[in-house]
Amino acid sequence: MSLKQKTINGLFWSFIDSFANQGVQFVVGIILARILSPIEFGLIGMLTIFIAISQSFVDSGFSNALIRKKNCTQEDYSTVFYFNLLVGLLFYLILFFSANSISNFFNEPQLSLLLKVLGIGVVLNAIGIIQRTILTKEINFKLQTRVSVVASVGSGTIAITMAMLDYGVWSLVALTLARFGLNSFFLWIWAKWKPLRIFSKKSFNDLFTFGSKLLISGLIDTIYRNVYYLIIGKYFSAKELGFYTRADQFKAFPSQNLNSIISRVSYPVLASIQDDKEKLKHAYRKIIRTTMFATFSLMLGMVAVAKPIIITLIGEKWLPAVIYLQMLCFEGMFYPLHALNLNMLQVQGRSDLFLRLEIIKKILAIPTIVIGIFWGIKMMIGGMIVNSFIAYYLNSYWSGKMIGYSFSQQVKDIFPSLLLALLMAATLFIIGNFLELSPISELIIQVLSGIVFIFAIGEISRFKDYIYLKSLIFEKISTFRKK
Repeated sequence: MSLKQKTINGLFWSFIDSFANQGVQFVVGIILARILSPIEFGLIGMLTIFIAISQSFVDSGFSNALIRKKNCTQEDYSTVFYFNLLVGLLFYLILFFSANSISNFFNEPQLSLLLKVLGIGVVLNAIGIIQRTILTKEINFKLQTRVSVVASVGSGTIAITMAMLDYGVWSLVALTLARFGLNSFFLWIWAKWKPLRIFSKKSFNDLFTFGSKLLISGLIDTIYRNVYYLIIGKYFSAKELGFYTRADQFKAFPSQNLNSIISRVSYPVLASIQDDKEKLKHAYRKIIRTTMFATFSLMLGMVAVAKPIIITLIGEKWLPAVIYLQMLCFEGMFYPLHALNLNMLQVQGRSDLFLRLEIIKKILAIPTIVIGIFWGIKMMIGGMIVNSFIAYYLNSYWSGKMIGYSFSQQVKDIFPSLLLALLMAATLFIIGNFLELSPISELIIQVLSGIVFIFAIGEISRFKDYIYLKSLIFEKISTFRKK
């Protein structure tokens, strides 16, 4: 299979994996939001940062180190597996014994027991990391799709059943634990890989040299992305945090899904051609353009339909989340660009520069956190938007310098997609304001209008990024027909 065919196949199954898996989780989240209250989502939101930090330590950057390494051995995989499992157990114990202190910090007595149970998910997730890494390295997302969809459907069914039986916040705990547990279980059953009884100090040292810097970078980024949950939970209320978490999850559905799809495929693909600068630049440029065409269209479209989508899907009790969602979409629309530019640093083996950039960007973000404490959530999100632009410039400057693809060239490449998406969003916003319809009717008309707008402009103008994305889709459809 050629590199192009591998990439298209990987993109296709990564797309199916992310949108099927996240789509199921999204639907489950909508159903749970209709049954449960913002306070219950807020309680879980308070614990998010602690679980996320623990997960960062468990992976420790070794997954990316394994993917980047050209000839991994069974010793490498087994060594990382045992290390991940040991760190998972260690951090569960840390969460368990610090649960009372965390509960006192937020002045929420329920949090102690919730964290002690929820923390088990850290260990469950650690058990399946290597299987997932091997499948990603092989660009095998077909099996990952099967695993993640089964896990999402199973965990969603359990959580919804518990919510309907009035288990409240515990249904959200069960959702996380069941998803991690089922994911790891089916990876062990279907991925076939089993660890050897060996721990190689040499393998550990080789991988840790690269992975340790990614661990610190990932840890800094994880704290930054989740510290807002902590700030809102501490200085505002569980209810307000519930509104913010739902808005953030709506925003994350298109933004992080696209990022996950592209990053998971592009990293191993680009790593395989890391020594051919011209080929690397050409492939990277196409990935940037195509990704941002889709991202701008989805994120700015969501800004325009935020109100009817919130009311239709989770009800009027969540109306305060609308403004948060609209603002977070502007902050999140550059997220795939951050990830792609940082991916290039990893491909080039510059985890040291990756780390330095993360430290600089997060120091610049400190004023945003202070703003949130003293001036409120909306001002805090405004600071996050400004921060996102600054972070994009820093990431693209250094990654571009390595392969001769500068920040200005990137902006020139993605600006037409941004302009097209802004025109589409403005059209949808006007339609929504002029039509006096029920929220569901307004939402359907706006979504259909957005799709027609993008297709019409793309076909009439022969918009390059639209045409390229369409060709990838039709090439994959053609492959399926031949089978």
